[in-house]
Amino acid sequence: MDIEVLGELAVYENGVSVVPSAGKPRQILALLSLWAGRVVPVPTLMEELWGDAVPRSAATTLQTYILQLRRRMAAALRDAPDSPARTPKDVLATAFGGYRVAVTPESCDWSQFRRLAVQGHDALTAGDARSASAHLTRALALWRGPALVDVPVGRVLGLETLYMEETRMQALEERIEADLRLGYHASLLGELRTLVARHPLHENLCAQLMTALCRSGSPWRALQEFRQLRERLRRELGVEPSPRLQRLHQAVLSGAPELDGGEAFVQARSA
Repeated sequence: MDIEVLGELAVYENGVSVVPSAGKPRQILALLSLWAGRVVPVPTLMEELWGDAVPRSAATTLQTYILQLRRRMAAALRDAPDSPARTPKDVLATAFGGYRVAVTPESCDWSQFRRLAVQGHDALTAGDARSASAHLTRALALWRGPALVDVPVGRVLGLETLYMEETRMQALEERIEADLRLGYHASLLGELRTLVARHPLHENLCAQLMTALCRSGSPWRALQEFRQLRERLRRELGVEPSPRLQRLHQAVLSGAPELDGGEAFVQARSA
């Protein structure tokens, strides 16, 4: 089975899609896919589908949705007669207290992303910027859009997708940090300007843009970015920029050569 959740939900058994069109079965399949190889408890599935308004018929309805998913898997298994003998219950297995998709975690692109992101983070922490950039670039290339963009999201999936997007952002920041250390500051300017425009209160992205601007010979633009961020923070949140960003601001003003704050960035993400 091949599972993709970093964008639209795609689940293939023997190359045949088993993703249903109805919303609630899609939610179940999405949650089972995120927990690939692990048991999803029945109460967790019910919370995702109905929140606090669990109907009396919930247990029966959930079993009906599971049956619908298994029927789709049965059709996919029939289309591959030469494959090893498997039944729908082998693929979507009943376990004590819940259900699980009986595949290895590496069958899911989310698990692949996390493995590569951890490798990239560890390489960056160890000072190997080239390896970090390579691992993180491969990790981010797995994303095809917002996580589970075409799936109705309940309470459980809402938290899962929030975590996924935050993890994606961390990997992106660390990939940019690695590229800054490799001296790719000029080629990063366009990407960083776009990211800062999309995330106008994000201090790490602002710091990276300031660094790239300074190294590209435009310290005055870096100072302008700092002033704009400080105005937004004051106006919208009533706070000042963090001490780290203020130190970077002072470094720009004094013309100090150590403008990237790379070590401080990695330590902050590790803490």
